[in-house]
Amino acid sequence: MVTEEELNKIPTNIIINQKEFCVEFIFTNNSIQTLSFEFLRVHSPSAEVVGHGKGQEVIQVGKKNIQVLSLEPVGNYAVKPKFSDGHDTGIYSWSYLNWLLDNKQQLWDKYLHNIDSIGASR
Repeated sequence: MVTEEELNKIPTNIIINQKEFCVEFIFTNNSIQTLSFEFLRVHSPSAEVVGHGKGQEVIQVGKKNIQVLSLEPVGNYAVKPKFSDGHDTGIYSWSYLNWLLDNKQQLWDKYLHNIDSIGASR
């Protein structure tokens, strides 16, 4: 059984905002939180990004101008974006999306540091 607290963490609406290059998540309390297309792509939960075990992560580069073309629902627990670079294997559960939203700044700073440390560009 899903608790009321868990229900409040499931978006009631999701908007792909092409003008602002972000996905908007609207919750039951009418709060709106956003994640940029680039942020979603570089933090994909797919094996292509996270690997198959600790230490196998692959830093995603060249994703600054990525687009989200569509979002497909996966049951009642997740969405699967299709990105303009063809990537469409990441399934973003509600709990993973909430974790991304809660840790957005820390994750973004870490990503920028990692990009810089390998001399790559976004």
